[in-house]
Amino acid sequence: MRLTHLIGSAFYSKKMINKNKLTGVVLYVSLLAFILFAVYVLYINQEVFYTAHDRSEFIFGAPFFHTLMSKPFGLMQYAGAWLTQLFCHPAFGSAVLVAIWTLIFLVGIKAFRLQGSASALMLLPVACLLTSVVDLGYWIYISTIRGYWFSQSVGYLVMLLLLWAARCTPRKWHLVWYLLGVCLYPVLGWFALLFVLCLAVAEKPTWREFLGIVLLIFTASIWHTQYYSYLKADDVVMAGLPRFITPSDNTPHLTYPFWALGAVSVLIPLYGRNLAKWFVPVLCAAAGILFTTSLMYHDRSYIDEMHMVRCAEDDNWQEVLQVAEENPKLTSTMVFLKNIALMNEGGLLDRSFKLGNSSYPPYNPDTVHSSLFDIASPLVYYNYGMMNEAIRLDFENAIQAGFSPFYLKMLARCGLAMGDKELVERYTSLLHHLPFYGDWQPAPVTEKVKSLQNCFPDEITGVENSDSYIVNGISLWYDSDSKVASEQALLYAMMRCDSRRFWPALRNYVKLHMNEEFPVHAQEAYILYMDKAPEEKRMMIPVNKDIFNRYKQFWEALESQAKPGMTIEQAGELMREEYGDTYWWYNIFGRKFMNITGKIGNDVHG
Repeated sequence: MRLTHLIGSAFYSKKMINKNKLTGVVLYVSLLAFILFAVYVLYINQEVFYTAHDRSEFIFGAPFFHTLMSKPFGLMQYAGAWLTQLFCHPAFGSAVLVAIWTLIFLVGIKAFRLQGSASALMLLPVACLLTSVVDLGYWIYISTIRGYWFSQSVGYLVMLLLLWAARCTPRKWHLVWYLLGVCLYPVLGWFALLFVLCLAVAEKPTWREFLGIVLLIFTASIWHTQYYSYLKADDVVMAGLPRFITPSDNTPHLTYPFWALGAVSVLIPLYGRNLAKWFVPVLCAAAGILFTTSLMYHDRSYIDEMHMVRCAEDDNWQEVLQVAEENPKLTSTMVFLKNIALMNEGGLLDRSFKLGNSSYPPYNPDTVHSSLFDIASPLVYYNYGMMNEAIRLDFENAIQAGFSPFYLKMLARCGLAMGDKELVERYTSLLHHLPFYGDWQPAPVTEKVKSLQNCFPDEITGVENSDSYIVNGISLWYDSDSKVASEQALLYAMMRCDSRRFWPALRNYVKLHMNEEFPVHAQEAYILYMDKAPEEKRMMIPVNKDIFNRYKQFWEALESQAKPGMTIEQAGELMREEYGDTYWWYNIFGRKFMNITGKIGNDVHG
């Protein structure tokens, strides 16, 4: 009898050991799957993180610190703003962010007292925080939330540390912790309220502790009345909870990860102990991956656009051209940067339309409108020699979004181009206090920029910046004696599809580039305008016979492929493969910049 009992006990023990091993394997495999997913997401968003640092304000000194400290959650924002500058090297900044999330996972297990498979529940808060840094889209250029990229993770980690400490102290001290949570509201904002709520849910409060929870309800109004009366009530009640609202835009789904973070943090202490099942890690990893994937913003042109801006800041024009060659759908910002790269590397009028001048609208599921003005307008104006306009745009954007490294660098470069040493010193000294910018100096002004800078008086027009404004303005440079300016004037007259500007621009270009080879796209435009809109006083220029024959083939192909009832977009797609690299295709089918009108383009469309 005793032997039978021993055999049964041994069998049961062996079964339990095998079950525990299986549970452990499932847990570690689920954790590994989520970790690999997170690393992949962070890897494909390296350009996003560099842009986050480039467009995030952190000014060393008391004024910036006191400005943030005058609002609830300000200390977390200050810490987040400094940590965001680590994204200057995206891999390093990502590693720091992952380290914070790792601490959140480990501390959360202790704070919520999770055991075994239930510890995988802490993947859900990490997934919420991961989603919050990869779902912004074009809000990255206009958001005014200081320290956004790290402040939420740091604030949540501090909240978990407080919760862990509170649950390790005797029960009689809990009332003190409730009151401490209320007092910490100016530092932690909504995370202080979340701390009190999680503690109340995890530990059933007594009637005295219940008074502290009642006090929680009035915390925001008390602080608003006593200390933050100069702020709007909404900004105090929702202190630290990111909201993406402007007078014209509202994107509520960007706040979903934070609502989910709060909800998960409250539900874990309620049901965590009952979820120590072997399948829970699988569900948590799958839910985290699905949540992040469904809300993450990822678009090739969005990433390539950021990379081109980054390379253009460093005058790495070859890399800009490489990105343009690999992306068939350029946004308007990418088109301008590509043309500036060709201006610096050569071949502007031989390669511009081959690489594409038809700007595609960026994929943007949000209501926020972001354009060249927000993304790279000071950089474009600087490279076209219009320093006063570049400085104006720098200040207009920086006053709203903050004096981030991007604007500080552009202001220093504009100051150097204008010979203003005081301006250069002012902005480089601010940059020198940032991590990784200790020895930064503006790059020397190129000869191309100097040539364009000396062409015309650099006046501040005050005209609203737009793509069409740049195209229209540069196409009027046809009276310049600069070879660089004449090339730009001819290109943008062609992009306008405007014969009235094309002919004077072409005459000036030919005069200044005498005995040079006639560029391919200029020949294509010359043949088209001679055929469709010749001047009264013709300008006779020899053209390549092969180009002329291809022009005739273009019209023959169009006549043969165009069918009754076919839209111009459908006809353009049919012609794109064979003739999409020509000016003729652009003139007739290419997507024009907004508000650009041209007589010839309209005539040919007709």
